[in-house]
Amino acid sequence: MRESLRLAGQRFMVGFGGLEATTDVKQMIREFGVGSVILFARNVDGPEQVAELVRELQETARGAGHDQPLLVAVDQEGGRVARLKAPWTVWPPLRALGRAGDVALARRMGAALAEELKACGIRLDFAPVVDVDTNPKNPVIGDRSFGDDPELVGRHGAAFIEGLQGGGVAACAKHFPGHGDTDVDSHLDLPVVDHSPSRLRDVELRPFRHAVAAGVATVMTAHVLVRELDRELPATLSPRILGELLRGELGFDGVIVSDDLEMKALAQRWSFADSAVLAAEAGCDLLPVCKEHDAQAAAIEGLVRAVESKRVAWKAHEDAAARVRRLKERFGLPHADPDPRAARRVAGGFQPLAEEIAARGGLSA
Repeated sequence: MRESLRLAGQRFMVGFGGLEATTDVKQMIREFGVGSVILFARNVDGPEQVAELVRELQETARGAGHDQPLLVAVDQEGGRVARLKAPWTVWPPLRALGRAGDVALARRMGAALAEELKACGIRLDFAPVVDVDTNPKNPVIGDRSFGDDPELVGRHGAAFIEGLQGGGVAACAKHFPGHGDTDVDSHLDLPVVDHSPSRLRDVELRPFRHAVAAGVATVMTAHVLVRELDRELPATLSPRILGELLRGELGFDGVIVSDDLEMKALAQRWSFADSAVLAAEAGCDLLPVCKEHDAQAAAIEGLVRAVESKRVAWKAHEDAAARVRRLKERFGLPHADPDPRAARRVAGGFQPLAEEIAARGGLSA
């Protein structure tokens, strides 16, 4: 396997359909060297099945000669964005934690989530949302946010991160630099934010500063055009926003993850290959392509061509892959395949905590 392809594969995260590992996802792991996989509700039936699916995926990577385990991720926020439903603990949305106003409760929820996820072999949770919910017309954030107060969001997000990562599962602060004050869903089109830099720093960026200070392992970008920061490129594709602001001003040195490259905010404007290259140039380390095999192949091949043509510098490519590697070492080693019986035993064990959070936050789980 060419070194550029091997490194490119380690920078991609792929999704697939069905309850078993498909021929396509196995090809991505074996032939493209893909090192990360994301699970959705379409991949989930029960604790034993998820544990066995993760074991099968890890076995595929071992058989292909990967020298590190796969990084397996999921969106398990609570509320309407929860891929693991009953018999796992059914969590209320993060808004309940914000309304409860108790950071210790947020820390406990993070730790409990880590226990359930780790038992299934999942070591990266794309949570918490640290967007500040300041727009009642927002169709995609709403109660996924802790609330409309940036300081409250920051404090609760940091505690949640500490609980999750203290339990051995990487957290992700999303969606940088802020998706809270939008009225368009980036799954469908490109949202635009027109706030001044001072407003952005005071509101949208404040929770991310808390997250970075808490040692968050990953930050996910927003497919949002923030015109006062970059008039042409959405945050995912903007070197100014990811390099100067997130890396430079906020001092984040972990893994920058793009939101799904198949979302229409990007896919209506750029090819999958171009999106992958632009995101890599901007500073994204890990690039999820969550559904279509052809899109995944096009994105990986596009990045490989860009590296081999020197459009993407080899050093930057190598550094990004190294950050992903360190993330895997921190949260994936030592590796043991999940035990289906343990996954079943742990699932649902925190329902009393979920109900306490819901009651104190005035929301139902």
